Amino acid sequence: MKVRTLGVLALAALPWSLPAASREMQELQRDVGMLQDQVKALQRSQDEKMAALTDKMTALTVLVQQSLDAAGKANTGVAVIQSGFQQNLKDLENKVVAPVATVNTRIDQMSMDFRTLQQAVSDLTSLISKLQTQMSDLTNAVKVIQTPSAPPPPAGGGTGPAASTETPSIPANTLYESAGRDRTSGKLDLAIDEYQKYLKWYADTPLAPNAQFYIASIHYSQGDYENALHEFDAVLEKYPEDTNNKIPDALYLKGMTLVKMGLRTQGADEFKELLKRFPNHDLARQSCSQLTSMGLKCTVPRAAAPKSSRRKK
Repeated sequence: MKVRTLGVLALAALPWSLPAASREMQELQRDVGMLQDQVKALQRSQDEKMAALTDKMTALTVLVQQSLDAAGKANTGVAVIQSGFQQNLKDLENKVVAPVATVNTRIDQMSMDFRTLQQAVSDLTSLISKLQTQMSDLTNAVKVIQTPSAPPPPAGGGTGPAASTETPSIPANTLYESAGRDRTSGKLDLAIDEYQKYLKWYADTPLAPNAQFYIASIHYSQGDYENALHEFDAVLEKYPEDTNNKIPDALYLKGMTLVKMGLRTQGADEFKELLKRFPNHDLARQSCSQLTSMGLKCTVPRAAAPKSSRRKK
């Protein structure tokens, strides 16, 4: 474009007197003038844009500087806050640690005092239990003393056992109730002895099956499964069903005893026997649950309405 412009200017410098001047030359000069105007306009536009860009760059530089200044102030504020927080934390630690240590010491001392008190209560409970046992023994001794002595044997003597070994020393109801109290209060060995005496002296009474059952259940609770199994068999074999309301309980606990002894098949047979003979009993569903837990199918069978009976404890 510059070469063209120079050429045009050179042509314009030629003298007008040349014979070769023509209308085309005049048009060329006019075009050159217009081109110069356009170049000037373009230059002004570029200058204006450059000035606007310079202004924007200046404003942006100012904003960046302001942002940097604000960030510096924020960092300073954060540093001040962090320093204050750390100082407050140290002050709080100094105020709290010592009291907490004191409280922990007191708690430890209270724990020791509580353990001492707990041991004293345990000793007192043991002493009371011993006193209760002694009182029970004393009561039984008084009852024995108050029992009238047996009449002397008939003249001529006899070959049978002495009467004192066969005569009950405690009334049936008193002996049975005493055994029940000892059983429920945890004096299991004493309860077994009393139930055995009841069976020895009052084997034909209605509560004899109950006494036999409770002997078996105490052995079961103590983990003495061999004796428990033997006593449960006695409940089931010695007493007829019409006078023995402990047969369902004996069947269920016999089954549990066999299971605990590892004889799962025999135990399952006892549960099935209970379901067969006493489908409406409360223990029927528990027996069914035990069979289900063994992986056996079980459905409580439908049966006629259960016979009404008062169960004695």
